Amino acid sequence: MSTTQSERLRGLLEPLVSAKDLDLEDIEVSRAGRRRMLRVVVDSEEGVELDACAELSRVISEKLDESDVMGEDEYVLEVSSPGAERPLKEHRHYVRAIGRLARIQPHEGGELVARILQVDDEGVDLEVPGVKGRKPTARRVAFDEIAKARVEIEFSRKDKKEEEA
Repeated sequence: MSTTQSERLRGLLEPLVSAKDLDLEDIEVSRAGRRRMLRVVVDSEEGVELDACAELSRVISEKLDESDVMGEDEYVLEVSSPGAERPLKEHRHYVRAIGRLARIQPHEGGELVARILQVDDEGVDLEVPGVKGRKPTARRVAFDEIAKARVEIEFSRKDKKEEEA
């Protein structure tokens, strides 16, 4: 997607997404045969329900029909949330992931799987699980040390509400 089209799409869609109290996380245009696919990824502090995606899809579709930003070619519009294994790119992503397990790849190489305990402007405080009966250890990682990070799926994770009860 050209920078100009990306900027035009973001300028067109950001107010629509914000009006629904959501954050515009990503916009991606790709080819699917003769048609193009426009993927719009949105999120919020509370997550995004399917009904909100459907309503936003309708609003975005109407706005795109009024504009020429997608050109004359056919396209398919998909509005979704980041998913269970969401990438952590922005400060707000890390804040939303507090209490969750994350897979972090530092610039120096290697990989770290740890629970996010706290987030501030400079980085994250983590709890690295102990191996073979050892106690977990604390670790601090600055944002500028992180090459890539994403939330890990935990099938046996207790819900926050259960932990608070």
